[in-house]
Amino acid sequence: MKSLSATELAGCLDAAFWKPAATAKEFAAFCAGARGKKFRAVCVNGSRVALAAAGLEDSPVQVVALIGFPLGTSDGDVKRYEAEVAVDFGAQEIELVLNLGDLKNGNHKAVMRELCDVIEAVEERPVCVVLETRALTRAEIANACALISDSGAKSVATGTDFWPDTRVSVDDVKALREALGPKFIVKAAGNLRDAQLGLALIAAGATRLGSTHPGELCKG
Repeated sequence: MKSLSATELAGCLDAAFWKPAATAKEFAAFCAGARGKKFRAVCVNGSRVALAAAGLEDSPVQVVALIGFPLGTSDGDVKRYEAEVAVDFGAQEIELVLNLGDLKNGNHKAVMRELCDVIEAVEERPVCVVLETRALTRAEIANACALISDSGAKSVATGTDFWPDTRVSVDDVKALREALGPKFIVKAAGNLRDAQLGLALIAAGATRLGSTHPGELCKG
């Protein structure tokens, strides 16, 4: 397994922040840390997109807006509007949580409509579609990946990292990589806190890593 320096690992990392009661000082420190450690991106809810854009101005760190987070059960039109507002506030990328109920119930037309509507609304900004792979069968993962690939989305994530009892695995990444081929961007997220697992996920085919504990993941 190839070793990466803390700096190289940071360059693959999307650091997420969604503490609802966080102060402005805490959020400013988060943005300063992301800038200082040169994370690939920060992922925030809609109300903090403008703050993140201001805090990371003139920085290579990307601002990613979380849409339909964390359940993915918002109406598709609500998700589209949420994405449009996020773009207006400075989001450079979008992470859209897929409606797993529609997927599991075989309502693939609704899934595709939602995907295409959001992708159209954000005007060519990259869209990452978020699954919860641990809640899906391999057949459902394959169905989801086929829809995501056809929609024009640029990447897929294993999960939201919202559920503390759900940990991303190498098998999750392999399942997505097998379904999507070698060129699609795959993001591994789910209670990821240590560099060794991060390296194993990259070796399995992950392009990016997502974590709410970036300091633990990128020590050094």
